[in-house]
Amino acid sequence: MKPITSINSRTVVMPSTNIDTDQIIPGRFLTTTTKEGLGQQLFADWRYDSSGAPRADFILNKPEAQGCRILVAGRNLGCGSSREHAPWALLDYGFQAVISTEIADIFRNNSLKNGLLPIVVDATTHAWLIANPGAEIHIDLDTATLSIPGQAPVGFPIDPFARYCLMNGVDELGFLLSKNAAIEAYEARQVA
Repeated sequence: MKPITSINSRTVVMPSTNIDTDQIIPGRFLTTTTKEGLGQQLFADWRYDSSGAPRADFILNKPEAQGCRILVAGRNLGCGSSREHAPWALLDYGFQAVISTEIADIFRNNSLKNGLLPIVVDATTHAWLIANPGAEIHIDLDTATLSIPGQAPVGFPIDPFARYCLMNGVDELGFLLSKNAAIEAYEARQVA
């Protein structure tokens, strides 16, 4: 995982509510155990027609979406199954953060464990983001704030341990391995 301390990016807006994990990455693409290439299949049933050609009217296929690292979605993002492939696909596509007024618990936890920052904001901030697609925003993970043009920074909740892991670019196993010397010293004292 790459450390995340701050993100500066334009936003891509998908105002749909109840975007589930099967819409994010359809089940037929779950045959892989790696993240590589899943970004190409992100929102596959919405991005491509039955022949596999990109749909010109889908937001990720539009030029203004290219290079955006923040996805703003409608309420209840990531509901449905617990597939870890959903945050993998978002990350492989290039997103670093997702924003909504409500993010499903399992999806949020899978996102945090894989280096994708899920942000829950209040209804007023969310309405502004939905109404201003492509806005340049700043996310500061150290202060857990989101800054949008012309407004005071807005705080967002994040678990301190998850924040630590994201800022240091480690997952839970990496965190435990970083404590290996202390673990070995403890075990040596127990044997004595």
